[in-house]
Amino acid sequence: MTRQAASPGLRILVVEDDATHGEVIRDVLEQEGHEVALATSGRDGVALLDAQPVDLVVTDLRLQDMDGLEIVGHCRVLREGQAVPQAIVVTGYGTVEGAVNAMRDGALHYLQKPLDLGILRETIRAAQSRIALERQNRELQTAIDKSYSFPGIFGQTHAMQRVFDVMNQILDTDATVLVGGESGTGKELVARALHYAGPRRAKAFIPLNCAALAEGVLESELFGHEVGAFTGATAQRKGRFEAADGGTLFLDEIGDMPLSTQAHLLRALESGEITRVGSNEPLQVDVRVVAATHRDLDTMVREGRFREDLCFRLRVVQLELPALRERLADLPHLVEHFLAEASERHGKPARIVATETLDILMSYRWPGNVRELKNAVESMVLLSRGETITPDAVPPYVRPAAGDTPDILKSLSGLPADDVERALITNTLRDVGGNRERCSQLLGISTRTLYRKIKVYGLSGHGQSADPAGSD
Repeated sequence: MTRQAASPGLRILVVEDDATHGEVIRDVLEQEGHEVALATSGRDGVALLDAQPVDLVVTDLRLQDMDGLEIVGHCRVLREGQAVPQAIVVTGYGTVEGAVNAMRDGALHYLQKPLDLGILRETIRAAQSRIALERQNRELQTAIDKSYSFPGIFGQTHAMQRVFDVMNQILDTDATVLVGGESGTGKELVARALHYAGPRRAKAFIPLNCAALAEGVLESELFGHEVGAFTGATAQRKGRFEAADGGTLFLDEIGDMPLSTQAHLLRALESGEITRVGSNEPLQVDVRVVAATHRDLDTMVREGRFREDLCFRLRVVQLELPALRERLADLPHLVEHFLAEASERHGKPARIVATETLDILMSYRWPGNVRELKNAVESMVLLSRGETITPDAVPPYVRPAAGDTPDILKSLSGLPADDVERALITNTLRDVGGNRERCSQLLGISTRTLYRKIKVYGLSGHGQSADPAGSD
């Protein structure tokens, strides 16, 4: 009876120029439930490696046309996107030096001839377990990347994970999306990510800033115009809706759109039809609209400055991007990303951010959010000397002036020491997204002391008051 492997069988390539010996190995491995290809020369082995995906290579060390270690080395330079195969080296000339060389070059195991088939089986099973674990890790990382990152944006804090969760849910839909958040939080990046990670990626992504154009010009930009529609309209012109047909139209600063244009936009969203300025003929368009604003649309609706029906139509799905100060635990990763980006763009060698520099960046409130951080990091790359970015390279407006007292300390002046300490821990935990290790570093206390203080003051891990009913 054929014995099946406990885990799904591997795709194994055996490279052995002794055909009889190679067939024995192949038969044993096939009995274990694996899919086995046999190459009787080094060149044939390399060709098979290039032609098809392989999980494991079992190769003789001394081949007539090639050193087996060349096969092992070739496993590490396969085409991008293909998992690197593990390798087991077999030889009849076993030496300590040979074993060391094989392992140094990336081999997983080193076996001696004549092969003990029992040892071969156990070695393959051990390799199978390792390959299965690596495969699970890759699948998990892929799932994490899919869940918590999109092209151009990333974050590991709870605030950003909630954003990514919603984005994943609406990725394959045509739902209209309203993205809110302070200026500089990355609203256009979200719109682009939804487009380029979704089914409309092959068509155009068309952005339009509604605050940058006068009312008449905005109508023409959105819907196009006919010849003679207004003074200077000497040629027919397609608008952004037509340009985005089949793709995505991103309307930035939608809160600044005039009321008359809002009415026309609402009709386009509800009917899928637009009419060029100066024309009576409607045109059918297939456009996904993503709108963004830093304004409070509910307040604008109450004040009569924004149409309530359009507000409802835009926020079929609403995404609220957190300010950078609300996701400070992401700041070190953002700094690293912008550092690499700026270094490459300006041809500067990769820099390292000193701990003191990162502390300064973590203590700043970042009113301009991620956009401001990106510009600050670029400035640091351009002005720093040597491999380490020291505090003197940080832009002056980010560095606290000598003798300055943080706003939080000013507001706590005159309070009892316990209240001051509790407030400092609460605010710091909130700013770092509940990262206790980072919080203890910023406060200059040990993690153990921080845990004790959290318990004493009845705080949760994110700086909020703990629920007494849920305490130990």
